[in-house]
Amino acid sequence: MTVLAIAGRELRSLFLSPLAWTLLAVVSAILGYMFSAQVDFFLQIQPRLPGMPNAPGATEIIVAPLLGNAAIVLLLIMPLLTMRLVSDELRNQTLSLLFSAPLTMSDIVFGKYVGMLGFIAILVVLIALMPLSLLAGGRLDMGMVASGLLGLFLMLAAFSAVGLFMSTLTAQPTIAAVSTFGALLLLWIIDWSGQGAGVLSYLSMLRHYEALLRGIFNSTDVIYYLLVIAGFIVLSIRRLDSYRLQH
Repeated sequence: MTVLAIAGRELRSLFLSPLAWTLLAVVSAILGYMFSAQVDFFLQIQPRLPGMPNAPGATEIIVAPLLGNAAIVLLLIMPLLTMRLVSDELRNQTLSLLFSAPLTMSDIVFGKYVGMLGFIAILVVLIALMPLSLLAGGRLDMGMVASGLLGLFLMLAAFSAVGLFMSTLTAQPTIAAVSTFGALLLLWIIDWSGQGAGVLSYLSMLRHYEALLRGIFNSTDVIYYLLVIAGFIVLSIRRLDSYRLQH
């Protein structure tokens, strides 16, 4: 069994679960409503835009708010998707079967994580279809759209890495979900008392995402998300290795 085999198994199990389909439907419905509301707002103010200096376009008025709202909605949803990644194995005592296979702890963790990334990619594509539909009747700042979608994917990848680690800490999926939400919310609001500067500002997921939503591609923001992902994956590997040694 390879990393890709484990990833395929995880992705199939997600789509065999009614929870994944329900969450996809709920996210699509909520974001679809928000998207249509932003389009209506844009159509209402469009006649006044030509007379405004540096008037924002459809990308700033429709797409950026949509992707910003998507991050908030998925902050609530992702813990429910990641809570079973390892905790189900612990609860059902099937993790020992993976330990007995010719696999390293890295293979197991990366396999489960890559499977979740596949689901995230599908989710981001579904979300991207909403703003891209505007190309049928107008133009968009494709650089800003691409930057925002990249930021959304990186943020969801970071959410998944945090959720994966929390799932290794308990055999109860509900506890894993609540712990994941608490950790993500802390990383979201951590700079609220830091007045936008210093270490707290750098640790804030929201700050880095806002820059990408504005179309400002800074390697610092990308590196931040990659460091969060790498850090929690390493913690997950160490946790599983510790569990293997105990059993």
